[in-house]
Amino acid sequence: MLVASLASRRFAATTACAARTGLARPVAAWTMAPLRSMSSASGDITKSLKNAGITLSAIKRNPSIDACYADATANEKGSIVTSSGALSALSGAKTGRSPTDKRIVDEPAHSKNIWWGPVNIKLPKESFEKNRKKAVEFLNSKEQLYIVDGYAGADPKYQLKIRIICSRAYHALFMHNMLIRPTKEQLATFGEPDFTIFNAGETPADTSVEGVSSKTSVALSFDKKEMVILGTEYAGEMKKGVFTIMHYLMPQRDVLSLHTSANEGINSEKDVSFFFGLSGTGKTTLSADPQRRLIGDDEHCWSDKGVFNIEGGCYAKAVDLSAEKEPEIFHAIRKGSVLENIILDPKTKEVDYTKTTITENTRACYPIDFIPNAKIPSVGGHPKNIILLTCDAFGVLPPVSKLTTEQAMYHFISGYTAKIAGTEVGVTEPSATFSACYGQPFLVFHPMKYAEMLAEKLKEHNTSVWLINTGWTGGKYGVGKRIPLKYSRAIIDAIHSGSLSKNIEQGARSFPVFNLAIPAGGVEGVPDKILDPSGAWSDKKAFDDQIQKLAKLFTKNFDAFGKGVENLKKAGPVL
Repeated sequence: MLVASLASRRFAATTACAARTGLARPVAAWTMAPLRSMSSASGDITKSLKNAGITLSAIKRNPSIDACYADATANEKGSIVTSSGALSALSGAKTGRSPTDKRIVDEPAHSKNIWWGPVNIKLPKESFEKNRKKAVEFLNSKEQLYIVDGYAGADPKYQLKIRIICSRAYHALFMHNMLIRPTKEQLATFGEPDFTIFNAGETPADTSVEGVSSKTSVALSFDKKEMVILGTEYAGEMKKGVFTIMHYLMPQRDVLSLHTSANEGINSEKDVSFFFGLSGTGKTTLSADPQRRLIGDDEHCWSDKGVFNIEGGCYAKAVDLSAEKEPEIFHAIRKGSVLENIILDPKTKEVDYTKTTITENTRACYPIDFIPNAKIPSVGGHPKNIILLTCDAFGVLPPVSKLTTEQAMYHFISGYTAKIAGTEVGVTEPSATFSACYGQPFLVFHPMKYAEMLAEKLKEHNTSVWLINTGWTGGKYGVGKRIPLKYSRAIIDAIHSGSLSKNIEQGARSFPVFNLAIPAGGVEGVPDKILDPSGAWSDKKAFDDQIQKLAKLFTKNFDAFGKGVENLKKAGPVL
């Protein structure tokens, strides 16, 4: 079995980070961490690279930050050093991930494990070999290449050795930031990687190859322990490629991989909380708490020892970024950081984060060391609370409810939030968005696999699960009002203090249709009248119609997961 060959790794200390949402968070005191240099490369990897097909002798292994800057600004069009010292780079035609071009090789040892369908599309072995050959030939044709060796996973017991082979300095610096950086001693004894990513994104895929449907191809082989990238220079493909690998390997070692942020109380208990949520739900803002240390902002694993961060860096949204709204992220953008597809003043080199001429998906990538109030190392105990965030633009879900284990599984698999209407004139209806396990594009197993593992851990560690709506109340979007951030913060505080659990135990109300346990009142800092949405709507019939509408959307979405989730349907809305 593939996972059997993965030995324990020496620990590389990590910190934690914060990506951002559109919600502002209070300005916190912060201190600038010292610039962290890339480890000098040592240890001969020539034979290892030759075995992988890389014959080029001009190799820069784990190059310095200065070397990446020099090569990028000299050789890569559009690469500029900004006024804050960050490297600004362009990702070419692709400015976001290409999920419809992701493929997994259909291999007998793994095929039965994989959730095949629109998320994981099969690729024949022969096609992968053709893609790999094209990538290796392209890489060998370059004047020089970059090798970045690093780790995925902060717990040395479960750490994977990852090797990146790429032709752009921008990509090398990006993955230096995103992987856990090895020490000089670790680099000297790195040995063979557990997984290798061949990033030949500058050359297009061949659409005549069976299973390749566009000029972009992101293909993963678990047998060969390799990923091949063609036709996209968007660096996020490498980051999420590593996450996909962990999403497959960790569950086979009884470790639950999760798309979640995590923080820890600054108290004797050091209680850990998970925050799940799609874009716009307030995950970043609500998990950033001056009374709690941030373990990580995006990707974690839950083992028999506790939780650990997968990454060594952050990949934050940069649109509309400011020192007032997001001081930690703003000040993290300095020498060693990478900015993607931003617009800057050609004379002053100052970035205008409000401009989205190239893409609305402007990004900042930096080492987690650059964020204050982080937990070092980025590991923690077993979660005491898990918070599932949703921004319900339909305006019917309660601001907070406590879930049973079965309800936790149902809502975890559903991964619901809602998006507000777009810019088209006359369109006022919100639209529901579902992403299984709050990270559907990166799942390898069926969602039920992850949900069952979650349920086991909830029972074993007596973890409480909460569903929190940061969206609308008193009416749908356009009629009601967004729940104030201060109320959501007060609810989170009540969860962490333990008072909300006591409140629910002493007398909870049952919320209709979704059958959720909600507090009857008495949540400090939160008006009683908003705790039950049915009482916050002036038009009762409109509320009843809207809750039925949302319930049907949940039911329709859940039906798509097949017979394997049949027993969980009773934990969802009942029409």
